[in-house]
Amino acid sequence: MTADSWLDQVTEVLADAGRRLAAAGLTLGSSGNVSVVLDGRIAMTGTGTDLGDLHASGVAELTLDGTHVRGAQPSKEVAMHLAMYARNPAHGACVHVHSPYSVAASCLAPWSSTSAVPPITPYFVMRVGQTPLVPYRAPGHPEIGALIRDEPTPSRAVLLANHGQVVSGVDLADALDAAVELEEACRISVLTAGHDRRLLSDTDARELAGRSGTAWTPRSAGAAGVS
Repeated sequence: MTADSWLDQVTEVLADAGRRLAAAGLTLGSSGNVSVVLDGRIAMTGTGTDLGDLHASGVAELTLDGTHVRGAQPSKEVAMHLAMYARNPAHGACVHVHSPYSVAASCLAPWSSTSAVPPITPYFVMRVGQTPLVPYRAPGHPEIGALIRDEPTPSRAVLLANHGQVVSGVDLADALDAAVELEEACRISVLTAGHDRRLLSDTDARELAGRSGTAWTPRSAGAAGVS
């Protein structure tokens, strides 16, 4: 595959993802970033790029260690994406958005030490699984990547405190589906916070996760309400 054909292909894939995120209300303007691994290279949306209106000039090409090869200036969140790929080596796509309810949930005390979001629906457990809260650092801070990479909880998604969500997937379609499902779980969690809500039991959540290939740790296994 030539350099130009590779760029055309990844631009089409990333642009479609950006349009889907914008249409779902998960991103606005230049907030958030998306990356995909293809043919041993990483394509990532550039800094300041409008995900809903992405063109080839807004795509950066990186090596697998994050070195900028050509194209747009990559987002300052490169380390975040590399950390998600390190956590899940079989995954080939990563989505980071400041979607409204994921940000809202990230401003609350986490449900447990292993998931900021409780097992509120079977679909969240099956499509996303436990989603730990990563401590706050300013956007682009070099420690964000290390905090994500070293988070001990097995997961395909994290919430960044006071910031938003990051998810990875085997491909971009998988990562997008997880991002949409996580936003929905955060929405329901925020709307029901403070109420006498009914959650899935530890047994049900673990059974669903085991059947779906996600991860779920019972709340009793870790301290709840970690700040």
